[in-house]
Amino acid sequence: MDKITDKIAALPQDANFFSLEFFPPKTRIGFSNLQDRLQRMSTTLRPLFVNVTWGAGGCTSSSSLELAEICQRQLGLTTCLHLTCTNMKRRLIDEALEEAKTMGIRNVLALRGDPPREEEYRLDTENGHEEEEVEENNENFVWAIDLVRYIRRIYGGFFCVGVAAYPEGHADESHPVDQNFEQDIPFLIQKVEAGADFLVTQFFFDVHAYTRFERALREHESGAFRSIPIIPGLLPIQNYQILKRTTKLAHCRIPPRLLEALDPIKADDEHVKRKGVDALCDIIREIKAVKSDAPRGFHFYTLNLEKVVGSILDKCNLIPPMPDVRESAIDDSPTTLNSINGTSNHIPNGIPHVRKPSDLPTSRRPSMSSNHLTTTHPSSSPIQNGAHVSSNATITTPSREATWDDYPNGRFGDARSPAFGTPASYSPSSLPCTPARARALWGEPTSLQQITSLFTSHLRGEAPSQLPWSDDPHLSPETALIRSHLLFLTTARNWWTIASQPAVDGLPSTHPVHGWGPARGFVFQKPFVELFLPLADWKQRLRPHLRSSSSSSCGAGRISYYAGHPDGTFESSSDNAKAVHAVTWGSFLGKEIATATMVEEVSFRAWSEEAFGRWEEWARCCRGAEARALLRKCKSELVLVNVIGHVYREMEGEWLWHFLKGAVGENHGEQNGDGV
Repeated sequence: MDKITDKIAALPQDANFFSLEFFPPKTRIGFSNLQDRLQRMSTTLRPLFVNVTWGAGGCTSSSSLELAEICQRQLGLTTCLHLTCTNMKRRLIDEALEEAKTMGIRNVLALRGDPPREEEYRLDTENGHEEEEVEENNENFVWAIDLVRYIRRIYGGFFCVGVAAYPEGHADESHPVDQNFEQDIPFLIQKVEAGADFLVTQFFFDVHAYTRFERALREHESGAFRSIPIIPGLLPIQNYQILKRTTKLAHCRIPPRLLEALDPIKADDEHVKRKGVDALCDIIREIKAVKSDAPRGFHFYTLNLEKVVGSILDKCNLIPPMPDVRESAIDDSPTTLNSINGTSNHIPNGIPHVRKPSDLPTSRRPSMSSNHLTTTHPSSSPIQNGAHVSSNATITTPSREATWDDYPNGRFGDARSPAFGTPASYSPSSLPCTPARARALWGEPTSLQQITSLFTSHLRGEAPSQLPWSDDPHLSPETALIRSHLLFLTTARNWWTIASQPAVDGLPSTHPVHGWGPARGFVFQKPFVELFLPLADWKQRLRPHLRSSSSSSCGAGRISYYAGHPDGTFESSSDNAKAVHAVTWGSFLGKEIATATMVEEVSFRAWSEEAFGRWEEWARCCRGAEARALLRKCKSELVLVNVIGHVYREMEGEWLWHFLKGAVGENHGEQNGDGV
């Protein structure tokens, strides 16, 4: 019985079940480690089925299908493949469905995906492929119902088809004025009548909103939802900042009571996780208490992490009994993993967000727009060679295997982590907001000076509140300490800073600006900055300046750098591709030294690709051809550079900034004009 509806129907009426959702990591080592994690979670947690996500426009098609095949064939898990239809060629949809059928996958979650945007996936008339593209374009797929109908027409009843539902109402914009689930019901009815077999909801934290929604569906006069499985979606709380961002992008309300509980502890990730577990358990208990004539299910958006999900399932008694055919949840043989010592979260312009590793209750954020640093903690690194994993380690006492990467939580965690590359609330775009919101925030610049003005205004704490490379909607308080330096780089030569942090030398962990982690600790930071600059300035100014420093007696060992180019080429100050630079760490009572933020090659390369991609995403949001052309020119002609200063002691904390001013040169008042 590989169909989800058949498996649900086979359960006792009063049974509970759950499903887990995973996404394909961005790196091969992360993909490999996810296989190990899936093996553990499948044996210790035993979900009824698992979901595999699908990137916007099919951007993760090959990796999504690969992950789905691992789940279905290698691990024997009933697998549900997500599939979006807008901004995708019909050929890709056909190939995905045919491959899924070949793999034995009988379940598909049919989604609309990213609503079409001006110029985003238009026909390429410039390259003369218009007629060819017309044949393959998805002009017949506008809504999820179109995909449901297509699957039914081509495959009949082979696939069990699920669709999405929104307990708080669906909305496309960042600030919906009239978000009401009652407006969605007619469309949901059409999906069910077209052949949808089950519903999975958007995640929510307002349990009363969900119970009202479910009751309205069950009692609807159409009778369309009387017996269809409705599975509520739940997002385990991994980190305060991620919670705020994902709920904003998903238009999901956080009840005031939950916010009040989390606000005082938002810098302590471990404490936030514990509160989050309690909050999710309360939601589950309330839903369980609602009378149901069918088995009650719960769908978890895992973000490829396992500790919190395991804790919730254990506390709520959702883990089914061990089948007789299995002697233990995890093989008792020694488990060997690659030694990993980092996790990464990138920081744009003075707001370095940092996600902490597992056993340490911390939350540290660098300055301005978070983006690719590495967050880690020795006690949460992968198991050392030969470490033994007990059969219930993931549930009541999570092992290091389960928790070593517990705090990357962002797209720039440890590149070796299964959670590396976490989708932004499963947003269809890499931008931190919708196209309409992007236009409202950044407009449609037609000159470099207008872009520079956006950066300078943002650095001064004025509008816009965030930039395309900012995952956080607010500028970090740290930025004020280095604002003058960042403004100098930005205005002198259009060197646009997207991540940075000042030096910190042993401040208390409770410090109002720099503090993170548990009380009675001390925190440290090396200064760094990440910026876009013109290729000519990189070749003629900054790179020679960096190289001269490394060869001089006074500068040797004080600077490291990484540089990424639009074509994927990469430069570094080190010949060692495995070099890892700790830039934020802490010392806490009774704990090992905690390395909270690191910069290293693998994560920088991955972030570099996405950072350049955000220029394109921004361009796609623009309606004017001139603005689109400028932003695409920026994407193709800039260099992304990260410079780390290894001098952080109090008396020398400003050294990096004075050094960088030397690269600008005396004639820094001469702007680059409109040439990138």
